[in-house]
Amino acid sequence: MNMLRFDDRTAIVTGAGGNPSLGRAHALLLGSRGANVVVNDIGTDPEARHYPGAASAEAVAEEIRRAGGRAVASTASVTSAAGADAIVQCALEAFGKVDILVNNAGVSIGAPFDEISERDIQRHIDINLMGSIWCARAAWPHMKAQGYGRIVNITSSSMTGFANQVAYAASKGGAWSLTRSLAAEGEAHGIKVNAVSPGGYTRLVISTCEDDSPLLANARENLPPELSSPAVAFLAHETCPVTGECIDSVGGEVQRCFISRTGGFSDRDHTIETIARRWNEVMDPAAANAVGLAAMDTSGWGLRSYEPADD
Repeated sequence: MNMLRFDDRTAIVTGAGGNPSLGRAHALLLGSRGANVVVNDIGTDPEARHYPGAASAEAVAEEIRRAGGRAVASTASVTSAAGADAIVQCALEAFGKVDILVNNAGVSIGAPFDEISERDIQRHIDINLMGSIWCARAAWPHMKAQGYGRIVNITSSSMTGFANQVAYAASKGGAWSLTRSLAAEGEAHGIKVNAVSPGGYTRLVISTCEDDSPLLANARENLPPELSSPAVAFLAHETCPVTGECIDSVGGEVQRCFISRTGGFSDRDHTIETIARRWNEVMDPAAANAVGLAAMDTSGWGLRSYEPADD
């Protein structure tokens, strides 16, 4: 098989200035395969806790350039539409277009649901979910106009249920639903949107674990962030065969994570008691099928035209 390359493609990777970090690993791999890379990171977050050192978008961009690639740094924040627009504008000014967006920027603060502060709940939504929405929205019209685009959203295995990470899991579950809906809408425009659930030894993991944590020790020993990057790059490549999928990629293991629906039962006259009596049929996974993307041809649905509200 020929080496998959990204020559003449421009990629944005958010949250890519940390070392070690998943975003840095993704950016370095894309740059090594010929992509023009916009390395985005705000640097030091005054609200972050326990992160070692400081992130630097320019340092990672310089790593790519030293290796013979092309890269520029962006320090705009993903948490606002204006910040996302500035990131995309950086790509346009440096390289003339944007083909790939990796929505990697994120925060994770572990705490019991009744103890985590309102501010920290909001930060998860603002960065992990809204950051992906704003950046995708900023890149979307450019991808749509050129009839081509690849968006990779970063989700997490926490979205399937993880104690003490309710806000984080909710934000990552939102990123998964964002992936599915954008994939459905992007099919008509040559834009493929997928997700990767990664894992690795990163500054974020270091910040969330005590120094003697077995989780931290395992990540340090067995989970270099670079092992998650090939899945991200494959989904960002022009030959990517899927859209609307989520791929788990941790420590060298690569798997599909998907939504399925059981066969259940059909009875228009069912009651509460019917459900109780036939509950095993509702829950039986034997005949379950993967749930595909919803059809986007809504021309015959009689929907009202969108009218934006006044600001």
